[in-house]
Formats: sequence, C-alpha cells, structure tokens
Amino acid sequence: MRFIAIIFALLLSAPTMAHQLKASVTTVLFNKRTNNIELMHRFYLHDTEHAVEHLFNGNADILSNKEDQKRFADYVESHIALQTLEGKQLELKKVGAQVDGKFFWVYQEVTIPEGIKGIRMSNGALRDLWPAQVNMVNIEGKGKVKTLTFSQDDNWLEAKFESIK
Repeated sequence: MRFIAIIFALLLSAPTMAHQLKASVTTVLFNKRTNNIELMHRFYLHDTEHAVEHLFNGNADILSNKEDQKRFADYVESHIALQTLEGKQLELKKVGAQVDGKFFWVYQEVTIPEGIKGIRMSNGALRDLWPAQVNMVNIEGKGKVKTLTFSQDDNWLEAKFESIK
C-alpha cells in the first residue's frame, strides 16, 4: 500500500516538476573555419512560451508567429554580452532564431579577435523573470571544453584558454 501511495504521489507531482525546469544551454563555438565565435542559445520551448506571456503581456505566439519569435530573440540578445579578458566588448551580430522540436534557438556571432586568451560573458536571459533560472554555457574550440554556469547573482563569468602548442 505504501508503494502505491509513493507512485501516486510521484505521478501527481511529475507535471509540476516539468513546469519548474528553468534552464538554458548555450554553446560558444570558436569556429576556425569561419573565423567566428558562434553562439547558439537553446531554451526549452515550454519555458519560452511562459516567458513570452510575461514579456509581451500574454499576447504572443512563439510557435507560429515569426514577429514574436524575433521579439523573443531580441530579448535574449539584449541579455547576452561577450568581452575579452581585458574587458573589450565584442559586438555580437544577430544571425537568427528558430523553433526546433521542443526547443527555441537563438543564434549570434562575432569575428574571433586576434590573440584572444579567454572570454568574459554575461548571460542574464530569463533570469530577470525567474531568479531560479540557470543558464549553462559550454565553450568549445579552444582546447578543453569549458563550462560557465550562471545562477543566483552571477553577472559576469570568465573562461581562460590554455596555450595550444
């Protein structure tokens, strides 16, 4: 009987747990072929739908309205910043956004600065709406993959690259 009660409790709480996942994953790729730093921000579509309700006063359709997708992408881009370790701002260019399955993607890029030894990044997307939002960033293409995790009061985090010989 206790086992059935536990299973029942888990089944009832499962939908609640699904709604509480406030997380995004960003890949920052140093692409030697294009000589660009490419940023690919991935948000759960469910979180994105809730976010646009708050951001755009409930009058948005992120699934099928291209203008609403652009508005959300603009919001994300306004909450992302990239600098060199010396504090030089890297001007990110908009590349686009798309719905893909259960995710919403936002893409940005900037030319790789010569001699870059690391980056400083700010990723506050959705953290102004939900303090529990966690934004994980994987940095690839400059030695071992580095991971930055933005949570709680994190505003700027940095990753230093080891010298590749």
